[in-house]
Amino acid sequence: MPDAPDKIALSIVRVAADLGRTLPLTVVCVGTDRSTGDSLGPLVGSMLTSADYPGCVIGNLDEPVHAENLTQAVASLPDCGESLVLGVDACLGTKSEIGVVMVRSGPLRPGLGVKKKLTPVGDLYLAGVVNMGGFMEYMVLQNTRLSLVMRMARAISAGIHKADWILRNACGKTRPGLTESGDAIPLVPMNDARPSLLPRAFVRQR
Repeated sequence: MPDAPDKIALSIVRVAADLGRTLPLTVVCVGTDRSTGDSLGPLVGSMLTSADYPGCVIGNLDEPVHAENLTQAVASLPDCGESLVLGVDACLGTKSEIGVVMVRSGPLRPGLGVKKKLTPVGDLYLAGVVNMGGFMEYMVLQNTRLSLVMRMARAISAGIHKADWILRNACGKTRPGLTESGDAIPLVPMNDARPSLLPRAFVRQR
């Protein structure tokens, strides 16, 4: 379905509203272009930058944020001004979860999928399940299909852009992006991604 960005945007806005912070989004995209599966974050960062995203974007294909410079990237966040920090990263899951995009409150904890403990990032996070976990994680990430990662990155970047627009125009609303009746404000689809909606804050990419 072409409404993946809309569903991702609404999930981000709902989590932001639950946090009580309707602020513009600063996006920290974690990952590396040296691994297909782990390139989801940098791809999202580059797509946001190319689309003239109005907020602060840290991490892209040219300057990825990874284990070696993550602490430095987090330290630079105050330079972005008052904002809601969204961490973006790839993750591993079960076979049935491949293609799922999760949006949740709390900081992103990079490296858990490959048994690393790195600096937590953000007020909320978005994680895309790019492949199966549980064994030979580094090899699995290296052998992830680029076509899936690209589709997910397009939908995620468009969704973040829409969510940021809604949050910037919230004007103090406690439930931005929703009508007075609580229904979602219709958004215009931006690409040809084909997800199905899973329960709250889950979107699947096929």
